[in-house]
Amino acid sequence: MSTETPTANTTVADALRQLVGSSRPLSWVNTAYPFGAAYLLAGGGLDAVFWCGVVYFLVPYNLLMYGVNDVFDYESDLRNPRKGGVEGVVLQDRWHRLTVWVSVLLNAPFLVVLALVGSSASTVALALVVFAVVAYSAPGLRFKERPLVDSMTSSTHFTGPAVFGYLLAGSELTGSAVIIFGAFFMWGMASHAFGAVQDIRADKAGGIASVATWLGAAPTVRLALAAYTAAGLLLLFGLNGPGRLAGLLTVPYVVSIWPFRSVTERDCESAHLGWRRFLVLNFVTGFLLTQLLIWVARAG
Repeated sequence: MSTETPTANTTVADALRQLVGSSRPLSWVNTAYPFGAAYLLAGGGLDAVFWCGVVYFLVPYNLLMYGVNDVFDYESDLRNPRKGGVEGVVLQDRWHRLTVWVSVLLNAPFLVVLALVGSSASTVALALVVFAVVAYSAPGLRFKERPLVDSMTSSTHFTGPAVFGYLLAGSELTGSAVIIFGAFFMWGMASHAFGAVQDIRADKAGGIASVATWLGAAPTVRLALAAYTAAGLLLLFGLNGPGRLAGLLTVPYVVSIWPFRSVTERDCESAHLGWRRFLVLNFVTGFLLTQLLIWVARAG
């Protein structure tokens, strides 16, 4: 057994590991990509505003979203077998106060800059997105414990950066943009709902409610299936030209979670396999979506 006293360097390194781990590096691209893609599609360029937004939604935003969540979900995370790796650390209680402070201080300058360079519409969108991030976990609000509201709020975390990027570039939310963001929102709700299934027993043990603890395991999976399907159909029949092919990108998600349509609460952890496939699918889908966007841009 080591009797060495921790040094300042090891303490700082431990704090950094916990902070970075709690920000979910595997998910950074899931918020930075929607912002960047929407900003460019709306007519923005690879300018300083673009990079400021990408960097913000890559790291500070995710630390605020996941780090604060880890602080207030500490008790349930201790009981959750999937915590402790790439899907989220169990944030040691000694770092809780630091995580909250670093999250606030790291977000503040980016938010000020993005508000100053944006329009009133984009700033309102940004404010709503940040509010949704805080409200999801913060005591007194805890939207994550309000069934269905939790899935809607979680979806806002990912759809919101795209809407903000679109508005920041000077475009208006009309026509095809509403259809695209609406489908993205349903995809986000489906993803959150399915992700909650694997945590039903851990959440109940920690006294946490969710759409899955409320509806039950199988009904929640079926709700996710319906939302994925609706998102795909909205894109397929709501858009014109090659852009409608984006609707087909929801098919792998439907196929991936279909085997869990009758899962029980007792076996809810088995849905973790589907969740791991979901994490991989996001990267594959992102690549295919990028190719489709390039095709659409060239066709236009």
